[in-house]
Amino acid sequence: MKNSMFEAASLLLEKLLLLASLRLYSVGPGAGTEEEEEKQPSYYDTTYFKRGDLLEVPRTLFVHFGIYLGDNRVAHLMPDILPAFTDDQQQIQQVVTNKRLILGVVARTARIRVDTVEDFAYGGSILVNHMDRAFKSQALCGEEVARRAEKLVGATAYSLLWNNCEHFVTYCRYGSAVSFQTDKFCETVKMIIRDQRSVLAAAFLGIASIICLGLAPSTTLPTIIIPFFLWMAG
Repeated sequence: MKNSMFEAASLLLEKLLLLASLRLYSVGPGAGTEEEEEKQPSYYDTTYFKRGDLLEVPRTLFVHFGIYLGDNRVAHLMPDILPAFTDDQQQIQQVVTNKRLILGVVARTARIRVDTVEDFAYGGSILVNHMDRAFKSQALCGEEVARRAEKLVGATAYSLLWNNCEHFVTYCRYGSAVSFQTDKFCETVKMIIRDQRSVLAAAFLGIASIICLGLAPSTTLPTIIIPFFLWMAG
């Protein structure tokens, strides 16, 4: 029953993406085509990594984080819908596809999983302990960092703002769960809200929707309510 529900959700997402003519690019381990998998390097020199190191891989839109556990293993938090539909660990441990990841974000479900360095990096360059300079507090010892990560392995709730991969690694390494990416995003949203031009833009789009779609509650109410709240918030 669970598997059939997952397949239905995956099929629905696939059809929506097809109708929108969208092409999803790589956003995490296992998120790509077979052709892309052939292009990614199959080896990273792990002799430079120490147990408890904080690894980060810059992506197009964000940075993905993980904790190195030793023996070519990395613990990292990934949005994943599959654990909500099956208990088959062999199936869950397969690399996370785009559909699994996006559905996991929507359903707010995730898993702290252990993958190889290659699967974690997915062909990207790896920075080691690059975040240390951003924290005033000193990092915990490597063994304590790794133990914290290992204890948290398993299913967890996901929140883009409050519980993402960056919150996970900062808690493990510094004892405080924070996300600089989230903070930057929130500041950007605040700037947009404070800019009174956003009110005019929202009102213009609302009026355009009324002209195109006709006068109805579904078009009129957002035209009034959204600019009003933007005005009050600004």
